[in-house]
Amino acid sequence: MSGLSLKRALPLMVVVLVPLASGMALAARPLVSTEWLKQHLNDKNLVVLDVTTRRFHAARHIPGAVFSPFGKWREKRGDVVGMLPAPAKLEKLIGNLGIGNEDRVIIVPGGFGAGDVGVATRIFWTFKTLGHDNVSILDGGMRAWLKNRANPVETKINTPKPKTFTAHFTDKWLARAKDVEMAINGKGPQIIDNRPVAQHLGVTKSGAVVKYGSIPGAINVPEAWVLKGGKFRPVRQLKKLHALLGVKDGPAIHSCNTGHKASLGWFVRSQLLGHDDSRLYDGSLAEWSRLPPKTHPVTAKIDINE
Repeated sequence: MSGLSLKRALPLMVVVLVPLASGMALAARPLVSTEWLKQHLNDKNLVVLDVTTRRFHAARHIPGAVFSPFGKWREKRGDVVGMLPAPAKLEKLIGNLGIGNEDRVIIVPGGFGAGDVGVATRIFWTFKTLGHDNVSILDGGMRAWLKNRANPVETKINTPKPKTFTAHFTDKWLARAKDVEMAINGKGPQIIDNRPVAQHLGVTKSGAVVKYGSIPGAINVPEAWVLKGGKFRPVRQLKKLHALLGVKDGPAIHSCNTGHKASLGWFVRSQLLGHDDSRLYDGSLAEWSRLPPKTHPVTAKIDINE
């Protein structure tokens, strides 16, 4: 992001900020605790974005929170699901949620497992890709919030007043199929597959992809392994996990089926471990497996389905 200087002082989510040009948002620490949010709930320009489910949100949510379903943050392009919508479409979506460029956004998942926390990390990645760095995720989500009965909740559905949100698109965090082609030919970064082990090996597959297996050379870091009890594991554990699985320091492209699970892997490496040269391939296997196989191979390590 032009004009932004980030220096990580510690391995743990700490940044020193230099202000951007007038009207641009500053970066925020990627995770906030329930204690922090409770203290700052009434801060000016703070928006709590609930990304659980419509039914869960209607039952109870954090006071003032606005709800947005995950489906609006991705789109189908041809036969490929889960793609990043055009910036103009996202500008309208975000603005209608009452979020402007000056607002601090706290994304709240359910906090019950990798699937719903991955919704938050994918939306977090979308904000970053639109140039909005003033965004965080509530660690543990609603599960952690509800654990303390002293934390307030409400059932009233909040209707936000629309604002103007202007995207400042950056492809710093976005990988495309051509980038993966270079990587498998030894001219690009390592590829990390954040799907479950069985999908990585080719024993099972998602309905979103057309072939069993993985992108050749991809290192498997299952998305569920970076969490414990709906919260992110401590940095020391995340570092050890990646090292034991064979992930090296340096640039990486994260993939999965549709860029949902991979967003968890990207969030951990780029935001918690300090590897800001990590990128997310939003097309992932849903796109890759439909491209010409000669230049876009998919291989099954355990081939029992052909």
